[in-house]
Amino acid sequence: MVKQLSWKVGGQQGEGIDSTGEIFSTALNRLGYHLYGYRHFSSRIKGGHSNTKIRISIRPIRAVSDDLDVLVAFDQETIDLNAHELHSGGVILADAKFKPNLPEGVTARLFSVPFTKIAQGVGLAQMKNMVAVGASSAILGLPLQSFQGVIEEKFARKGQQVVDKNMQAIQEGADYIHAETGGPLEGLQLEPSDGKKRLYMIGNDAIALGAIAAGARLMAAYPITPSSEIMEYLIKRLSSFGGTVVQTEDEIAAISMVLGANYGGVRALTASAGPGLSLMTEAIGLSGMTETPAVIVDTQRGGPSTGLPTKQEQSDLNAMVYSTHGEIPKIVIAPSTAEECFYDTIQAFNLADKYQCPVIILSDLALSLGKQTVEPLDYDRIEIDRGKLITDSEGLKELENSELFKRYERTEDGISPRVQPGVKNGLHHVTGVEHDETGRPSENAVNRKKMVEKRLRKLAQGIDFKDPIYLDDRHEEPDLLIVGINSTRGVIQEGLERLEKEGMKVNHLHLRQLLPFPTEAVRPHVEKASKVIVVENNATGQLTDMIKLHVGMGEKIFHVGKYDGNPFLPSEVYNQCKELLVHGHV
Repeated sequence: MVKQLSWKVGGQQGEGIDSTGEIFSTALNRLGYHLYGYRHFSSRIKGGHSNTKIRISIRPIRAVSDDLDVLVAFDQETIDLNAHELHSGGVILADAKFKPNLPEGVTARLFSVPFTKIAQGVGLAQMKNMVAVGASSAILGLPLQSFQGVIEEKFARKGQQVVDKNMQAIQEGADYIHAETGGPLEGLQLEPSDGKKRLYMIGNDAIALGAIAAGARLMAAYPITPSSEIMEYLIKRLSSFGGTVVQTEDEIAAISMVLGANYGGVRALTASAGPGLSLMTEAIGLSGMTETPAVIVDTQRGGPSTGLPTKQEQSDLNAMVYSTHGEIPKIVIAPSTAEECFYDTIQAFNLADKYQCPVIILSDLALSLGKQTVEPLDYDRIEIDRGKLITDSEGLKELENSELFKRYERTEDGISPRVQPGVKNGLHHVTGVEHDETGRPSENAVNRKKMVEKRLRKLAQGIDFKDPIYLDDRHEEPDLLIVGINSTRGVIQEGLERLEKEGMKVNHLHLRQLLPFPTEAVRPHVEKASKVIVVENNATGQLTDMIKLHVGMGEKIFHVGKYDGNPFLPSEVYNQCKELLVHGHV
């Protein structure tokens, strides 16, 4: 029996690859296994190679594996493109329909299984996916009854006959393998899990759920990969909480609607990717100038322009931190797990209200769309902070003549009282041009200087963001500190553990707050490390440069980049770090 293994299914996009992986992994989740999945898909509706890779373990995991134990192939291209990942004891389950063969040098065991023929015998060729699920279950020794509930939930609306046919396809796929092998294959049978109930979700779903928990009642957005699932999740659920989702004509309209809702006192958000955030830039400046809260999610993908819309990259860091004409207070945070996506989204709304400024939640495709096991969420941790929002006239002095409420009052902390529209004695003017304390336009030089300083004072002493860094601080004088952001957390941790087994002293720091940069939290750990490697999915070392700018010590900070559209593997992090420690370069 094994403690963990990796399974992948591949074929042409539109063949049901996603649903095959979804059904297989959901059943495993309900059995109590820990999972981490990653989808490789094309930017088209149908055609082109697609695959889903799922790592299964009896212990918590946060990354895909380097190698592969089982490959399910619906075409020869899947074998040709993915068989190199299989280790020597690996298995390929391939549809006999396309007469599969092994590429030269691949030593895996090939089982030619009549997926399509069995499915046709059951009643429908499309059920070849369920035959493959049954065959996979037999190889691994999984109980077939674990799929019953998943199949019922997925196909119940189509009637009991469809449910029964799909379960029959799973059963016949398992029967075929049992007849071929006599049972689960040696070295591929999973140890029993602990059976505990856990969530299994993508980062986008966690962000959407966090928005609901934070009290958001409006989402305005335009669909774009890889952020669309946030919108889709909220379309299904937000109305149950008295909220609504609006699909706008473009991203400019979306951010503008979000500003209007927040000005009215309603917590609202939008979500997009790099191209959409570029369109929102002017309105983000309006948020800063009018001191209107706004929560914006950026799910990074391959750029520039349309770039690689369905592939992994972390190249929006500079754009999120530095874009927006002029100078405004802005907060950028970066969760690294699905749990953090949930809790950080709640924090983002509190920060936006407290500091009355735009807050960007920076994610990436692997975190947004990668599905992972999540421990039950602790709703007792949720706190709602609306900052200096005034919702009734108690305490507000009565206005006289043409007097206005000092909406932009110059306070010591730079944060002014914010009144909900319609509150008596809260009359004020709002404009995107420079203004005085009441909101009236003003180009006076003295006023301009004071208002710029007032806005920037908000974040000058840092922000009230819980855990700006994640830290695995094992050594007081480490040979190496590995730094990352977003979805690289799991692969860095595995690379670290491999280096530790070889006697190297390694620490891990993951940045969760980019703006304001948490210099004082980061500097001590850079100082005490002999060398620092920054692992990031980009070519120019944006996070590396950011650390050098704020912390210094650039002579011992090295950039390790990957920008081919694929996430890092643990072996890549391990090899690059070892190269630096042993040979002094990467």
